[in-house]
Amino acid sequence: MGRQIEELAQFVATTQWNEVPAAVQRQTKLVLLDTLGVILAGAERPEVLRLRERLAGTAGTGATVFARGWPAHDPPTAALLNGIAGRAIELCEGLRLVTGQPAMQVLPGVLAVAEHARSSGREMLSAFVLGYDVAARFCTAFTPRPLAHQNGQASLLGAAAAGARLRGLDAAGVSLTMRIATTLVLTPSYTNAVAGATTLNVAGGMSGFACALAPELARAGFEAQHDAIEEALGNLVGAGFKPEGLLDELGTRWEITRNYFRLYACCNPIHPALDSLHETLLKLHPKPDEVERIDIATYRFASVMRNPDPPNYFGSKYSLPHAAAAMIVNGNAGYASLNDAALDDPAIAALRHRVHVTEDPAMSAVAPRMRPARVTLTLKDGRSDTHSCESHRGDFQRPFEESELREKFRELAGVVLTPAGVIEVEQAVDRCEQWAGIHELTDLLRRSGRS
Repeated sequence: MGRQIEELAQFVATTQWNEVPAAVQRQTKLVLLDTLGVILAGAERPEVLRLRERLAGTAGTGATVFARGWPAHDPPTAALLNGIAGRAIELCEGLRLVTGQPAMQVLPGVLAVAEHARSSGREMLSAFVLGYDVAARFCTAFTPRPLAHQNGQASLLGAAAAGARLRGLDAAGVSLTMRIATTLVLTPSYTNAVAGATTLNVAGGMSGFACALAPELARAGFEAQHDAIEEALGNLVGAGFKPEGLLDELGTRWEITRNYFRLYACCNPIHPALDSLHETLLKLHPKPDEVERIDIATYRFASVMRNPDPPNYFGSKYSLPHAAAAMIVNGNAGYASLNDAALDDPAIAALRHRVHVTEDPAMSAVAPRMRPARVTLTLKDGRSDTHSCESHRGDFQRPFEESELREKFRELAGVVLTPAGVIEVEQAVDRCEQWAGIHELTDLLRRSGRS
């Protein structure tokens, strides 16, 4: 095992919440709030609801599923269900400079393990921010294979580290847990996304499952090879692993502060084009039937998301023509706009085929450091406007206002909570370092749920 991995494990095992800078603590709680809202709304998706119903007959106890009725399950299954729910609506946060969605990979398992272990709010927050840091550093150090989606890959090891921290394992135990977890790493494909294959979201949920399972395997005496991480990320699920940078600015550069948030309910690479389209709409104020065409140039990864006829709700999250058309018709591309009804809206369907997406090689050359897009909106009366941007709003370089993220939480949490309950939960998360246990959140959710 490499020195860097062992030092990273030591960092996870020993760092205390009071050693985390105040600004990082605030960001951690904001990411927690945002992720919780996404889980609550995602739990309403029909396939997620049906999965809960199917697993109800084998339900264990110890951890809460964040969904109507607030059922109890064993920690691995609760974490799995909450992780799947959080992935289902394509609104979770992620890493800005590399590919990965650490919060949704780490938090479901952290909440389940912390509830079962009766951890305090400070213990939960410590595990969350440390697991996030490990996930982000592994995502940076390894080279994913071309078609591989990051759900259930490098971030899964960060989730396992967080679970080990909550179970009180020392540095050697954290290292062993991460190495054991390499056997649980998955190989989901990006082609699942454009195909509308919601199985991709199961891979996200499996990180939470590993957060709960891998520490118990370590505690039970299971062993792992000494170079399991290097082999898995360098040769098996990944095409290369460079541990040299794993410890760069460790403890001073916190990866959770270098994330992006989403307000658009679609895949992140689409967002720069939507930002640019939004600016052209503000200038021209067209009605949908006045639009002649929309020309979008962007970088390679975003340009492939060009299917004008997405197969289903999930597939629509990866269609730039659909998201652009929905923005024009509905005025935005948020949770309520990119819903099931949007797929069948005749005005949106007509507009999708007027959106033309191409790759600009110069834009591809600067990605992912920058994520550019250029949009030209042309109307039938001959008027047109072009707007471009170097990257989307919502990342650490162009952050949203905190008020915007809190409004997003209120909208999403309001799907399953009463209006008063939404405010109470938001206030509870703001003081979550004071929780005696996770029951302070779950008890409040049970009191606040819509019938």
